[in-house]
Amino acid sequence: MRVVLGVSYNGQGYQGWQSQASGLTIQDQLERALGRFANQRVSTLCAGRTDAGVHGLMQVVHFDTELDRDTYSWVRGTNANLPKDIAVQWALKTTPDFHCRASALSRRYAYVLLESPIRPSVEIGRVGWTFNRLDHDAMRAAADLLLGEHDFSSFRAAQCQALSPVKNLFRIELHQRGAYWRMEFEANAFLHHMIRNIMGCLVQIGQGKKPPEWMAEVLAARNRKIAAPTFSPDGLYFLGPRYDTKWGIPERTPAYDGLP
Repeated sequence: MRVVLGVSYNGQGYQGWQSQASGLTIQDQLERALGRFANQRVSTLCAGRTDAGVHGLMQVVHFDTELDRDTYSWVRGTNANLPKDIAVQWALKTTPDFHCRASALSRRYAYVLLESPIRPSVEIGRVGWTFNRLDHDAMRAAADLLLGEHDFSSFRAAQCQALSPVKNLFRIELHQRGAYWRMEFEANAFLHHMIRNIMGCLVQIGQGKKPPEWMAEVLAARNRKIAAPTFSPDGLYFLGPRYDTKWGIPERTPAYDGLP
């Protein structure tokens, strides 16, 4: 049978999602825990790989197994073998035609940014930081220029393995609560470092260093050297994918309520 899991994690102590020889990745920790519970090797696929330091509120993974365990056993048994900063939120059984990556209609991220003259302390690693004030209207105008289907080569990391730089960015939302900003992004898919590179540009525009129209120039250039430096992974959260309702995949977990 095919089992699907929703996994949340704090990415501060890990070298990203994808398995590495060091074993210090979310995938390595999850597969080790699954293997101990199932008493056999378990290989997982995920909906969207995250970089070092990036957090996940609802990473969706699937794996195939011959073991017939109830769904809550997969949650409890796996969590018993995971470190405290990774937790399976839910599990369900599905058919082999579901694929956590190929079946996704969109993917969602949020970036949480602290606007303060003093660097973060208790929230270190969980928020980005700018000490300059930000202009909401300027950032909103710039963000609107990115909506739709475009070639996002200017926001693509050199090591990106995507077959095409053309993505459809459906939604960008900007919210402010006190000193905290939350930017949410939703697209059919994202390029490597795409959001962090967009964030670098949005912050420069919000600080008044560049006008909102500069975002259109960066996009049209299709040249990574034209854009702002890649912003910190601190504060970046993978909110998870969206699927057709026929699959019964949850759209959120309680961890969503913890973001400003």
